[in-house]
Amino acid sequence: MDMFIMGVTIFLYLAAIAGLSYIGYRKTRNSSDYLLGGREMNPIVMALSYGATFISASAIVGFGGVAATFGMGIQWLCLLNILMGVIVAFIVFGRPTRRLGAQLGAHTFAQFLGNFYQSEHVRKFVAAVIFIGMPLYAAVVIKGGAVFIERLFDINLDVALFIFTFIVAIYVITGGIKGVLYTDAMQATIMFLCMLFLLFWFYHRMDMNFTEANRALSDISHLVPDRFKELGHQGWTAMPVSGSPQWYTLVTSLILGVGIGCLAQPQLAVRFMMVKSAKQLNRGVFIGSLFLIVTVGAIYHVGALSNLFFLKEHGMVASEAIKDMDKIIPLFINEAMPSWFGALFMLCILSASMSTLSAQFHTMGAAGGVDLVGASSKRFEKNSTLLVRIGIVVSIIVSYLVCYTLSAGIIAKGTALFMGVCATTFLPAYACALFWKGVTRQGAIASLWVGALSSLFAMLFLHKAEASSIGLCHALFGKDYLIEAYPWFLIDPILFSLPLSTATIFIVSRMTRKKEAA
Repeated sequence: MDMFIMGVTIFLYLAAIAGLSYIGYRKTRNSSDYLLGGREMNPIVMALSYGATFISASAIVGFGGVAATFGMGIQWLCLLNILMGVIVAFIVFGRPTRRLGAQLGAHTFAQFLGNFYQSEHVRKFVAAVIFIGMPLYAAVVIKGGAVFIERLFDINLDVALFIFTFIVAIYVITGGIKGVLYTDAMQATIMFLCMLFLLFWFYHRMDMNFTEANRALSDISHLVPDRFKELGHQGWTAMPVSGSPQWYTLVTSLILGVGIGCLAQPQLAVRFMMVKSAKQLNRGVFIGSLFLIVTVGAIYHVGALSNLFFLKEHGMVASEAIKDMDKIIPLFINEAMPSWFGALFMLCILSASMSTLSAQFHTMGAAGGVDLVGASSKRFEKNSTLLVRIGIVVSIIVSYLVCYTLSAGIIAKGTALFMGVCATTFLPAYACALFWKGVTRQGAIASLWVGALSSLFAMLFLHKAEASSIGLCHALFGKDYLIEAYPWFLIDPILFSLPLSTATIFIVSRMTRKKEAA
């Protein structure tokens, strides 16, 4: 690739980021501007920011690699993301969240729940889960961006991690949420255009149309590696064998974990509180749905079809050409696309990662700096901006360090893991705050604790993917996971924990409703 073109592209991109961040900085006059954009953000900007925050490098690099390895069954996640992450989120959850957030004077997700339940315990607990748990999600997003930079520039991964993290840190700390939203909108546009080009160029590159490519992919099902056949892999255009290990991973962890977990993502929910009216949220539904169809749908589709390219060029399918699924998409882009597109796609990956990371760091900074450390409601206006900036710095450092503990192929799994924890911990209390007048403070507190602890217990002692790698269960009981009967060790924690935390909030609320009313 021409390094001059690469240099000019990067310079223009960073200049645009710097300009938009400066505009956000100039328009940030108080803590409400810094945290919520003054509740007056343009609905198109908000919707683009929501989509860009939703779709990170983990979706493009990590889940694209999953599609290349296991096939188009991951497209069910795209459908569920549109249904739950946009339509249900905006129409069902978004309207009451915006209205109630304004009534409660909430600036953060933890404040929203804490103020509704009139409980400092709730606010600090939610903030603690965000501040402690979200660095894992941020770390896999950082790795997703850094892996692509490493492949494209042929530089050391440690150097790529540092440069990438430093760039994001600068504009998140200075610009506040307005700077984040403006840069997100630009980054969403880049992602949208890149994914469109990627889809159409693939068909041009392979000299196939949609039907021919899918038929060709079906015809090579016999080339599925034996190690994947044993897991239930039936080909790249078919779902895994029902009840097989791969089926449980795909359906319970990736599809349900991410598809349901997106409803309780703090960095997404808080965006509903940034617009003036419910009508503006309605305008964001079409934009958000179109954005997800093109960006997520395209990378999942091309990811699976990349096997045809690798078979043609390398004589083997994608997972055989490169063992680490997190590196399949970067290699495919480097070899299959025009050289100039490498620079543009690099911006796409940077945009996907930076938009998600900026929202994550801002959310963690608000949780740590305001909700945990300090600021009471009386001192909020005076201290919050400085405290959030300090919280952002701490969260960036922690997330950066977590990157060095991540194993290969972790990007998609780490994303699903955190989203599943958010669903089991936050979703019952969040949904009941919006829709059930009978919910009580004690019910919410009990549900939060049950959701968090049951998720943690399932990950440490029941779910093979986490329990065997962490090793605590083996150290205590001499085996990798407690329940060895198939398929219990393959079922994602969300299927244990979410029903349990949901039942808890209803049972405890009914038991304590009269007492709380008195």
